Amino acid sequence: MQTSNSQTADRREVLKIKNLRVSFHTYAGDVKALDGVELSVRKGELLGLVGESGCGKSVTTQAVAGLLPPNAEVLGGEVLLDGTELLVMDRDDMRHVRLKEIAIVFQDPMTYLNPVLTVGSQISEIMATEPKLFIAQLVRHRLDEIAKADAAGLDPNLQAEKARLSSAAHDLRLSKKEFNSLAHSYILSTLKSVRLQDAEKVMKMFPFELSGGMRQRIMIAMALVRRPKLLLADEMTTALDVTVQAQILQILRELKREIDASVLLITHDLAVVAEVCDRVAVMYAGNVIEVADVDELFRNPLHPYTKGLLASVPRVDGFSITGEASIKGSVPDLISPPSGCRFHPRCPRAFGRCPGEKPTLVEVSPGHTVSCFLYDA
Repeated sequence: MQTSNSQTADRREVLKIKNLRVSFHTYAGDVKALDGVELSVRKGELLGLVGESGCGKSVTTQAVAGLLPPNAEVLGGEVLLDGTELLVMDRDDMRHVRLKEIAIVFQDPMTYLNPVLTVGSQISEIMATEPKLFIAQLVRHRLDEIAKADAAGLDPNLQAEKARLSSAAHDLRLSKKEFNSLAHSYILSTLKSVRLQDAEKVMKMFPFELSGGMRQRIMIAMALVRRPKLLLADEMTTALDVTVQAQILQILRELKREIDASVLLITHDLAVVAEVCDRVAVMYAGNVIEVADVDELFRNPLHPYTKGLLASVPRVDGFSITGEASIKGSVPDLISPPSGCRFHPRCPRAFGRCPGEKPTLVEVSPGHTVSCFLYDA
């Protein structure tokens, strides 16, 4: 199991979601998808968000990225990125946030990669959209290359290039030719960092010429060229075989440290959470119902739903991880969700208070919060 480093990481909250409520207007009625989500992602941490299909994990990331569909309505709450409210931004401002500060890696790369453009052109297109946002980054990368290639500072050509680039970084001005040259070098380096062999050849290939694992690496590279503050990874390993999945997760873990980004990893796979996450948040029917360090959650789950979720993990010896029975029943209809605690119809420990009131997240022990009346002193 991954050892948590949240205690040594910067405790500053890069992402803070407060009481987020989202509904979808449909012909059958309003789907109350998010019912007051409370969630935070700290600087430099990898937070896993887990739960059954339909619990609101992907809707949460869509709200953060400003990518909710037209029939969605944000009924209330706040989404703060480094203290800046995202929900009040217009489309252009939100596009700039997605271009530089928030990057997303989705489950199915073929849905999001353009089939008629090469890999290189699709990645370079990201930077060409707003060149000034990337000039400093491209120049810094090239200056690092020069420093490695000419450690003694004796090559006059490289020193002249260094002086010219330092001036360009200050003025944020590059010729189109030099910008494209620096972008090409930067993209190559990024493709190599996600362990793509023969990166120069890959840049000239089309998505259909790549395997599933290679396409997912391309998606990660497209996110990494921006050096985002926050990376949203939505079921990014679901369609991959176990070996490739392990490779992708290792890349994610290494690159998170390299670019000092915070990562929100959406998954239903508890093994993935145990392998790479620092903390984990458990969702049920539009609510975050438990948050803890990974080791703490697996060792001491508190919410009846979390216990049932862990009990559903198959084991060779046939015993439950928690000693509890797996969860009975099915996910509730969110057009007409249960009153009070949304889990109470399936909860083996529900009592009189549960149908009438909605519990809030309370801290039971340092860093371990749970939304359940069993722990509401």
